[in-house]
Amino acid sequence: MANISRRTAIERQIPASERLIIALDVDTPDEAWDFVESLGESVSFYKVGLQLFLGPGMTIVEQLIGAGKKVFLDLKIDDTPRTVKEAVRRAAIDGVELFTLQGNRDTAIAARDGRGRQRTPRFLQVTFLSSWDTSDLKAHFGIPESADITLDQAVLNRTETILGAGCEGVIASGQSVGEVRQRFGPDVLIVTPGIRPGDASKDDHKRSLTPRDAIFAGSDYLVVGRPVRNAADPKHAAQAIIAEIETALVEKPTPAVA
Repeated sequence: MANISRRTAIERQIPASERLIIALDVDTPDEAWDFVESLGESVSFYKVGLQLFLGPGMTIVEQLIGAGKKVFLDLKIDDTPRTVKEAVRRAAIDGVELFTLQGNRDTAIAARDGRGRQRTPRFLQVTFLSSWDTSDLKAHFGIPESADITLDQAVLNRTETILGAGCEGVIASGQSVGEVRQRFGPDVLIVTPGIRPGDASKDDHKRSLTPRDAIFAGSDYLVVGRPVRNAADPKHAAQAIIAEIETALVEKPTPAVA
């Protein structure tokens, strides 16, 4: 019962409007700002990844924060501990809420050193990309197709390693979201990319979820890019996703106590 209550409390702490993270996967600051301005006050959380960051760098991050937005800095950094520490120190400003790492335990320790006494950014690592399925996993690691292993099993193993290294959460997609939540409990932070409304194309995401399905599975934050960016009315598309998240939070069943 304690675990269930704690998860419920965590869910209530995050408003539906802040659970949607819009991916600014564009080339230039001008494109990014046009998109941000088209969404107005409807969206408060944005992901800055390599595509945008390689141009303006921290300038766009600081501008977003200056406009009252939160930032998920998705750079997946991995380098020597000193480089990781200094990179995180540079990025650990109020408003950068989430930050992705790669690497091992030393990477996570260095990142926490760079963060210092601040609560944020919280560190995440990718389990496996949402564009992968079990065949991609086997091909990447040279595992025979006949081997009895699934991507979801590999996600659980990877999550254990990530949390053991000292990160606060994981990037997880598809069916593995629910399995991660069930196995690792209420405190692990789960961010889910590849979110697609029911009538949207899955694009290159082989393990996509609807907003409702992701919330029901246990996701804390949902990352959406193209379904909003390419919509005829991006603001309406974002508001519809937020409304679906809000409804899912209300309708989500409380797990049964064993």
